Amino acid sequence: MKQKLTFLLILLAIGITSVNSQDVPAGDTITQDTIITEQPVVAQAATQPDPQPKQKKSVKDKLYYGGYLNLSFGSYTMIGIEPMIGYKIIPRLSVGAKIRYDYIQDKRYSETYTSSSYGASIFTRLRVFRGLYAHAEYAGYNYEYYNAFEESSRETIPFFLVGAGYNLKVGKRSSIIAQVLFDVLQNEKSPYKSWEPFYSVGIGVGF
Repeated sequence: MKQKLTFLLILLAIGITSVNSQDVPAGDTITQDTIITEQPVVAQAATQPDPQPKQKKSVKDKLYYGGYLNLSFGSYTMIGIEPMIGYKIIPRLSVGAKIRYDYIQDKRYSETYTSSSYGASIFTRLRVFRGLYAHAEYAGYNYEYYNAFEESSRETIPFFLVGAGYNLKVGKRSSIIAQVLFDVLQNEKSPYKSWEPFYSVGIGVGF
C-alpha cells in the first residue's frame, strides 16, 4: 500500500514539473527576481500647445494724427494750416476731425483786403488701394466779408467736400499725404469759384 502511494506521488510531481516547464524557455531558471509583470501600454495623445490669443489693438494703436498746409491762389488767395486727428474703425475705414486757420488775401474788390478765417470739420476716409483713399468731409468755416461800403462782417459757411488723396509712406509710421477735394454744396456765399479744387499737402503719423 505504501509503495503504491509513493508511486502516485512521484507521478504527480513529474506532471506538475512538466506543466511548469512549458512556460519557461530552455536554459532559464525561474526565481523571484525574474518575475516580470507586464504593464499595459497607454498611448498618450500628442498635445499641441494652445494657440496664443490675438491681442486686441488699444485705442492708441487705432489713432492717427497729422496736419495739412492748405493752398489756394488767384483773386482769392488762401494759405492755411489744419491739424487733424483720426480713428480707425477698421483698417480700411476711419473717421476724424480737423480744426483750421487760414490767412486770406482778397483781391475781388477795388481794394485788396487781408483777413483770416477759422473753423472745424469732421471727415471719413476709405482706403481703396494701398496708399490711395477716398475722402468725404463736412466743414463749417467762418469768413470775414466786405459790403459795398467796405464794412466788414463775419459769417459761417458750410462745405461738403469730396475727393481723394494719396498716403506715401516715408517711415514705419510717418507719411506724406496729398489730396484734392471739391465742394458739392456750392453755397452762394462761398468765397470760392464753382467747383474750384481744394489742394492739401500734409504729414501723417499712424495712418
